[in-house]
Amino acid sequence: MAFGSFERKTSSQPMAEINMVPLIDVVLVLLVIFIVTAPLLTNVVKLDLPKATSANDIQKPEKIEFAIDANGALYWKGERLSREDAIARFAEEGRKRPQPEVYLRADQNVPYRYVAETLADASKGGLSKVAFVSEPAR
Repeated sequence: MAFGSFERKTSSQPMAEINMVPLIDVVLVLLVIFIVTAPLLTNVVKLDLPKATSANDIQKPEKIEFAIDANGALYWKGERLSREDAIARFAEEGRKRPQPEVYLRADQNVPYRYVAETLADASKGGLSKVAFVSEPAR
């Protein structure tokens, strides 16, 4: 290795080799620090935690099949009813927990007014889970 000297020479050429001694010193100091601190990182506080079990209490919400035919007639699970009866049933079902899901089937020829009235009645009754059911295109 070439070490620099304090002698002044007429030619001022840079040193051709890198001085590795400071780098090795730093690496050795870091190695000693890691050797000393590594056992401190493995200490674990042992706790005697209580054991508990719980049963899954998942309640499936009830499904309400609601249909509107092409003439605007309303059907609750296949039973024909008037709009006033539907409003009363929506209010009754809206008080249940978990809240039931309403599956709305509407004929493609039914005026949108009947669908909008049904959605508004369900919302006023407290039902917020309404799904539209359709047939896939063939």
